[in-house]
Amino acid sequence: MPPQVASIVFHAIGAAAAACCYAPQKKVKGWSWQSYWLAQAMFCWLLLPIASAFLTVPGFWLVVQTAPPDAMVRTFLLGIVYGVGGTAFGMAIRYVGFSITYASAIGISTVVGTAYAITKGDSTLAAAGANVQAFLDRAGANWVVVGIAIGVVGVALCGLAGRWKERDQTQGGGSAPADRNLLTGFALCVLAGVLSAVYGMSLTEGAPIAKLAEERAAGHTVLGIDAATFGSNAIYPFSNAGAFLTTALYCLFLHRRHGTLGELVALPREASRGRLARNWALAILTGCLWYGQFFFYGFGKFYIAQVAGFEQTCWAIHMILLILLGTLIGVIFKEWKGCRPRTHATLGVALALLIVGKLLLDYGNYLGTRVAN
Repeated sequence: MPPQVASIVFHAIGAAAAACCYAPQKKVKGWSWQSYWLAQAMFCWLLLPIASAFLTVPGFWLVVQTAPPDAMVRTFLLGIVYGVGGTAFGMAIRYVGFSITYASAIGISTVVGTAYAITKGDSTLAAAGANVQAFLDRAGANWVVVGIAIGVVGVALCGLAGRWKERDQTQGGGSAPADRNLLTGFALCVLAGVLSAVYGMSLTEGAPIAKLAEERAAGHTVLGIDAATFGSNAIYPFSNAGAFLTTALYCLFLHRRHGTLGELVALPREASRGRLARNWALAILTGCLWYGQFFFYGFGKFYIAQVAGFEQTCWAIHMILLILLGTLIGVIFKEWKGCRPRTHATLGVALALLIVGKLLLDYGNYLGTRVAN
């Protein structure tokens, strides 16, 4: 499989996992929100990243011992900030559903995270401007910029369609769930979008760790795959552990406040034993899907960096695919049932723009590939 195609495929797999990761939440019964969120976070933000790093990164402990300390610290601290955004994201789904949450929060994350990657987070305007100019001078960069712009318009239309959806469902076109609150949900979406972009920043800051892992992986294979492909897995124990710390503290605070910590080991009624096991299974599934998105994201970034040199666009590609697939998940769960034709038409245009934006991003990367070769 050509590297360019492989990159697209891996980004799509990761985005599909991310789009589905919170669907199991709808089937959890008998647990408070904090029980479910802490259980899934334990896997996606702590256990799986650490286990994956040791299993797929040759000499991971040596990488930890020799990696730049400042890179590890920055990655961990940014992960802590992201944990707030990830928690806000989960809360927003309860208030406004999959469609609006994915469109609004991840749309904001797309712009902020991609801008940071292109400027490399430089603190001076001159340095940031030089990085932007260097990016724009690359072959195919104009198509990449246009693709991102069209994707952002698609995101905005997704948000507009989502707002109309709420109106339609509360004015007779259907029945919105009782716990939906557009104002609270949108505020959480903004918070989640800005802080979720910090995760992309943590991955950018963790690049020296991944590079060292790739160098140490030279000549090694994992399950028949070049071990250098798994270099990004060396970053996640730092970025995700930071996110877990924030999340765990908040969930434990809620548990203490509401006296619900015991839910994790026993449900009130005797007949709920099977439900407890099912809740844990659903939480673990959520964690596996969430971690799967960045497991494959690392593959996609590896191939783009090796071939096209447009690794700064990885975040935009991943986020646009995530919004597209996340919106489709909302359709599957019938969140758009009972909406007016205007709302469905706007949603259709938004999805079309997201697809076009993604294709233009791919075309720009393809042009960069041709020059690189």
